Amino acid sequence: MIHSISYSVLTICKDAAGVAGNLFAFGLFVSPIPTFRRILRNRSTEQFSGLPYIYALLNCLLCTWYGTPLISSNNILVMTVNSAGAVFQLIYIILFITYAEKGRKIRMLILLLVVFGLLAIVVAGSLQILDRTMRWIFVGLLSGASLISMFASPLFIIVPNGMGTILGIVQLVLYFFYSRRQREDSAEPLIVSYA
Repeated sequence: MIHSISYSVLTICKDAAGVAGNLFAFGLFVSPIPTFRRILRNRSTEQFSGLPYIYALLNCLLCTWYGTPLISSNNILVMTVNSAGAVFQLIYIILFITYAEKGRKIRMLILLLVVFGLLAIVVAGSLQILDRTMRWIFVGLLSGASLISMFASPLFIIVPNGMGTILGIVQLVLYFFYSRRQREDSAEPLIVSYA
């Protein structure tokens, strides 16, 4: 009896976390809407980059594939939210391509073909792996790598600034420590003459 109660609480907590994660992910997927309103209003992509939407599409497609019953079981929440995210990203990319200049348009079309080519390779390659656990690990690692690549760009800004902040604090502590000590020693001359 106790085992079934703990199992049901664990299941409820897992499902609640999954639904909360889906809500947050959905919020992430709709966050570019103001940007695309501006693009539609101005009929230009201006200085916006299309790369975040390409990375997000690749991530959503890989995570959707990961959530399918062919790869992992009981991951319907992963599959549904990422398939919705893939639709959003595809719409964003189509709008971006529509209003971009010719050079950016061609580059985005090439990147879109690369994304679908990579997905085809991953699907075909993972279906060749007969062991379901190995297939699950393979697609899971690729999904994780795509997620990291999607969010990695802010790290190039955050990590050096964070390290700079820590080093700045260390410098201030050292300055505070040694500046007090220097006041005590300031009565002694810097050069001692023995003449």
